[in-house]
Amino acid sequence: MAYLDWKDELNTGISVIDGQHKRIVTYINALHELNQSDDGGDVTGIITALVDYTISHFAFEESLLEDAGYKILTEHVHKHDVFRNKIYAFKKSAEAGEDVAGALLELLHDWLFGHILTEDGQYVPVVSQYLDKLEADQNSGWLKKRVKDFFN
Repeated sequence: MAYLDWKDELNTGISVIDGQHKRIVTYINALHELNQSDDGGDVTGIITALVDYTISHFAFEESLLEDAGYKILTEHVHKHDVFRNKIYAFKKSAEAGEDVAGALLELLHDWLFGHILTEDGQYVPVVSQYLDKLEADQNSGWLKKRVKDFFN
């Protein structure tokens, strides 16, 4: 896989979510560089960052979907759980000395172009409407509070 640039078609139109999703591209490119290096490098730092990412991003996104009243939240959370478990399995394998960089790169690429474009795209109308309503009520501060809760 070649170096990847964020493409507009990956945008959900929800800037806080798009900013978080862009981190996947950062991890893909870090793995690509690792695969290109002569020594193969150490993938554990990338996996550690991915574990942190899955915890914070999924918690934020799931909270947003719940508050927005997204009807298929349970199914969406299940898909997050499956992905999270795969990342944890890669972490264990890497800690055991296995070379997981190529397979992890493939997983992230599939997640970016599969889950984000399809499953995340399904919630955009509901969440956008919810956020528009919150924006109309300037006193709510929901988005600032949630970002602070999960990322500060």
